[in-house]
Amino acid sequence: MSQTDDTDFTPYEGPAGGWGSLKSVTNILVEEGDIARAGAALLKQNKPDGYACVSCAWAKPADPLPAEFCENGAKATAWELTTRTVTPAFFETHTVSELRTWADHDLEDAGRLTEPMRYDRASDRYVPVSWDDAFADIGRTLATVDPKAAVFYVSGRASLETSYMWSLFARAFGSNNLPDSSNMCHESTSVALPQTIGIPVGTVTLDDFGKTDCILFFGQNVGVNSPRMLHQLQEAARRKVPIITFNPLKERGLERFTNPQSPAEMVTGHDTRISSQYHQLKAGGDIAAILGMIKALLAADEAAKADKLMPVLDHAFMAEHTVGFDDLAAKARSVSWERIEAVSGLSRSAIERAAAVYGRSKATILVYGMGLTQHRTGVENVQMACNLLLLKGNIGRPGAGICPVRGHSNVQGQRTVGVSEKPDLVPLDRIAEQHGFEPPREKGRNTVEACEGIIDGSVKAFLGLGGNFLRAVPETGLMEAAWERMELTVQVATKLNRNHLFNGRVAYLLPCRGRIEIDMQRTGRQWVSVESSTAHIHASHGLAEPIADTLRSEPAIVAGLAKATVGGRTTIPWDEWVADYSKIRDAIEATYPDIFRDFNTRAPQPGGFHRPLAARDRVWKTETGKATFITPKSLDENPDAPADAPDVIQLITVRSNDQFNTTIYGYHDRFRGISGTRMVILIGGFEMARLGLADGDMVTLATAVDDGVERSVSGFRVVRYDVPMGCAAAYYPECNPLIPLWHHAEESKVPAAKSVPVRITRMEAEKAA
Repeated sequence: MSQTDDTDFTPYEGPAGGWGSLKSVTNILVEEGDIARAGAALLKQNKPDGYACVSCAWAKPADPLPAEFCENGAKATAWELTTRTVTPAFFETHTVSELRTWADHDLEDAGRLTEPMRYDRASDRYVPVSWDDAFADIGRTLATVDPKAAVFYVSGRASLETSYMWSLFARAFGSNNLPDSSNMCHESTSVALPQTIGIPVGTVTLDDFGKTDCILFFGQNVGVNSPRMLHQLQEAARRKVPIITFNPLKERGLERFTNPQSPAEMVTGHDTRISSQYHQLKAGGDIAAILGMIKALLAADEAAKADKLMPVLDHAFMAEHTVGFDDLAAKARSVSWERIEAVSGLSRSAIERAAAVYGRSKATILVYGMGLTQHRTGVENVQMACNLLLLKGNIGRPGAGICPVRGHSNVQGQRTVGVSEKPDLVPLDRIAEQHGFEPPREKGRNTVEACEGIIDGSVKAFLGLGGNFLRAVPETGLMEAAWERMELTVQVATKLNRNHLFNGRVAYLLPCRGRIEIDMQRTGRQWVSVESSTAHIHASHGLAEPIADTLRSEPAIVAGLAKATVGGRTTIPWDEWVADYSKIRDAIEATYPDIFRDFNTRAPQPGGFHRPLAARDRVWKTETGKATFITPKSLDENPDAPADAPDVIQLITVRSNDQFNTTIYGYHDRFRGISGTRMVILIGGFEMARLGLADGDMVTLATAVDDGVERSVSGFRVVRYDVPMGCAAAYYPECNPLIPLWHHAEESKVPAAKSVPVRITRMEAEKAA
């Protein structure tokens, strides 16, 4: 169940931030039981001598604000520092079958896990086990599994140190099956950017926001997913920098913001307008909208040339640094405005208005999120964003660049230190020489491929370093049915979640310390490191006493698993690394010397250090040695939608103001005015009338594809909302059962959760009740 007994649907008229944010933070601090402990921790959040936020990956400034945390960051801290605990006594009281009936919020809200547990199928309960016995049994069981049939998943919050150890553990065992949470969100970025500009990450730093004169936003909800960015956006807006947003839903963080750290704004109620233009394009209309902007820019550039005025495009940059422009220009000229309007859902005049502002800009930042990456054409979407920037030389220029906003706090960094199923991205020869074992060379499984293997039975073991994999992935019905056929499942976690309630023949739940907690090892207090969305490497220092002395750190757990499984097959000094994390960082530096030079010295400095990014220096590590314009194959981002089916609409999955990824902090989506429930479907008035629906109707959503699998979820309440024609929106992960596993981005295999073809049917009254 994803609701409470007290529901309310009252439109929210206030800004992002402000008193609403302060009230929300206060509420969760009170609910989690230790205001003093969590409050003291918040003062050190994202500070040089403090800890990196355990939720979002937005950059940590060298000169932080007094309160360098956002509403959701405060919730994440309170959630981790709760006084509630889940001890063996909890599992004596509750069977796993009973716990499956609990809501996602209630499972995590039960508290912190405190002791290692083994699932006992006979009693349907978790029972306590010693660390040594757990490691030994896991090692014995894993030894019976073909390495190619074992998956080593990593959630985005694991540190660089832990992620590096995990990848070595998997490869020493013989597996490159290293999917991580980036496979579910920004793998489209990691595929698209190397092809266009030669690096897998964005080019923008925090300093660029102070130098830009134009910001373009595509498919990113700053108010929920990275609220600390609002400080940079507010400062830009005050400088009269135009901020042009393309997003299907109006998101309050991209409309108005009241800074909770400004007493004057809080007292007067003053807010700052964020977006100067807001274009509500259809789900899947990004390629058409960007191609329309390019079409308008080409026309403006030709007109300027005819009038002997300054060119709109940066022809000198393109001639020296790019290839492929002519093909892209021909495509843009050949597509009619009627076609662009139909697919994008925007008028020609709106697109031309946005293009005109961009055309006058000298330095533009393009920010995007999963609204671009989670489509069937997710890779092409990102490439189109690059195309738009390259037209005016906006890569490798101060105040300009491409800025993918990553979600989880170290999801980008994990790839940097070797968590990848693609062996060509990892220096395997160096690892072999450094650590005394021969790593596997064949490609491993990404997230979608791991799910395919679980469903078809070819995956026999799943080890999860954090996260809520089974709840986060698509195809929920088939995945839950197949999960228990595996031989071994191991979950390293801080809190209970739904994935822990589905278990293989041998199953363990291993509790770890949180990042905010003090990590004391044999040589003293340890710190770890993370990489932000802007490719800065930062130290993170735990400062709260662990909730239980039975917990072990993530590095210690990985070392215990590795020693029990791969034994002496390597020269890796697992125990020495756990005693002193600086030795792990020395090993990372030896593996990646160009990125991590003087790692132990530079990471703790204010602001950390920036990893080298060749494209910022206009060095293009592409096949041609130049930045590459890539022409889209089609304007259609929704090839799975049935043709000529007027009853089919495109479902956009969204997150609420009261969640982060699969973690549900509560049932109050303040910005959308929805309280007490998550089982809602947001639809525009025109679509409601066309489909014969009324506000408050109870409906069932069913996936509108014919592949032999029935996918539906019932119990959604219809809520009238400002959503483009042909589209609707509902919450993730409740809608994951509707997403076919094959409905993913081409090349990157990111689940295409931002445009799922569905049909809506009214539920019978008795079923609705």
